[in-house]
Amino acid sequence: MSEEKKINIEDGNAEDTANKQEMNEQEAEETVTPEENESQNQEENQEEADEKTPLEKAEEEIAQLKDQYLRARAEFENYRKRTIKEKAELILNGGEKTITAILPVLDDFERALADKTDDPEAVKQGMELIFHKFVKTLEGLGVKKIETEDKPFDVDYHEAIAMVPGMGDDKKGMVIDCVQTGYMLNDKVIRHAKVAVGQ
Repeated sequence: MSEEKKINIEDGNAEDTANKQEMNEQEAEETVTPEENESQNQEENQEEADEKTPLEKAEEEIAQLKDQYLRARAEFENYRKRTIKEKAELILNGGEKTITAILPVLDDFERALADKTDDPEAVKQGMELIFHKFVKTLEGLGVKKIETEDKPFDVDYHEAIAMVPGMGDDKKGMVIDCVQTGYMLNDKVIRHAKVAVGQ
């Protein structure tokens, strides 16, 4: 009987040893290194990211689009402000070129007034020189006189202030006289010529 017990005990010890070895093997399998643990966490995070609901995806997309919209709006606002500033500077300083061009003519007028000559012919010649210089200065700035002599009446360039009857068929609808000269600036009428038209 004692031999049977001994065999059973030994068998029991062998089973316990086998169970312990199995448990140790399982624990060894379950023991994870930090690198393996990190890769598992990344995989889980990736799975969570992949498992986002359509609502979460839509909210993320909305946030991105809102950010892009705000940036584009800010850029446009900066561009608009810069353009307004440049425009204001042009308006304030745009006349600088014109004034600079006209100043020499003003100097000529000052010299003519300072001259105390009594010769009317010399005064007339001086005025004509200043006038021609002024006209050339204006032409340099793009200002041109509207021609009216022997021209047909044109509402785009002329303003009729009088109708002259009895001028004959060849003068009908033609400019007879120019009362006030008209001017154009770079092909744009800035003042219509006031004319008398044949009827």
